[in-house]
Amino acid sequence: MIGAMARHREALIEFHRVGAYVKVSAVDPETLTEVCIVGDPAAGEEALTRTAVRKLDYVLERSREKR
Repeated sequence: MIGAMARHREALIEFHRVGAYVKVSAVDPETLTEVCIVGDPAAGEEALTRTAVRKLDYVLERSREKR
């Protein structure tokens, strides 16, 4: 994927246009953890992907800490 994925080897990214916004989903294929963000399409796919992957990193790190 994109170089912003510091902790992931792979993430599945999906873009879905909803009116004036874009919903971006990021899924970790190993844990099947999914996160979503909503952003402005003018931000561009790279920036939206980077934000979604950072959120996924955050959620995965929190779940590791709770174990």
